Amino acid sequence: MSLVRPLQPSDAAALDAFLARRADSSMFLRSNALAAGLVDRGEPLQATYVAAVEPGGIVGVAAHCWNGMVLVQAPAHAAALAPEAVRRSRRAVSGFSGPWDQVVAARRALGLDAAPTTRDSRDDLYVLDLAELVLPTALASGTLRCRHPAERELELLAEWRASFAVEALGAAAGPELHAASRADVRLLHERGADWVVLAGEAPVAYSAFNAMLPEIVQIGGVWTPPELRGRGNGRAVVAGSLLAARERNVRRAVLFADPRNTAAKRAYLALGFRIAGDYGLVLLKG
Repeated sequence: MSLVRPLQPSDAAALDAFLARRADSSMFLRSNALAAGLVDRGEPLQATYVAAVEPGGIVGVAAHCWNGMVLVQAPAHAAALAPEAVRRSRRAVSGFSGPWDQVVAARRALGLDAAPTTRDSRDDLYVLDLAELVLPTALASGTLRCRHPAERELELLAEWRASFAVEALGAAAGPELHAASRADVRLLHERGADWVVLAGEAPVAYSAFNAMLPEIVQIGGVWTPPELRGRGNGRAVVAGSLLAARERNVRRAVLFADPRNTAAKRAYLALGFRIAGDYGLVLLKG
């Protein structure tokens, strides 16, 4: 029988060992734990972690994060762990993320399977060994250039981030969303996780690593303004960011994307990604 208990800082190595065996679908959990530790003060990237533990070690974990998201990596225990993490955090639930079947189980266990959502998606999980990265011609030739954003560009990127949230995540436009987007852009910039691709001197697409480890990164928030689409700009910013990561000895990249987005699917497959499974993302309304 499994023991369900909260995790403490002394559990960090055991938690990472468990998650590393499921690395492709555990990026938020691993990256957040590495960056912010296992103590929850409600600060960015922190969470209340609860695990199922057996004599051989951790066999499942759920985390209720500072932003209300419930993250799961619990093949047989999501329904038990998610409610316990929420009970201990005393925060409202804003959504769920993790392997699809586990997201379904955690949501049902919390009585939220019929709650209104802005996004309820069984996404494709993409993986890429960076040795196999295929560079777009425009990037390889220097026609497009990829770099970290300059400070003067962050306000533009906050506007793009808000537009991404409206289009891809069903968020409501307005001052509150823009303030949240500005904070997200600032946090990513401070972590060195943000990228733009330039045509001449003008940014034409944006991407970020929403989770980072020394050997693997996860791509998120890829955005090209509608008037600049169809030119390979989004593909180039993803490729440029991964080329830079490969130069720092990162070996692997993952991302998840809505299977209905056929343009994104074509772009990711062209870069060398392959679909390795599914991933759930549920964002609750209001």
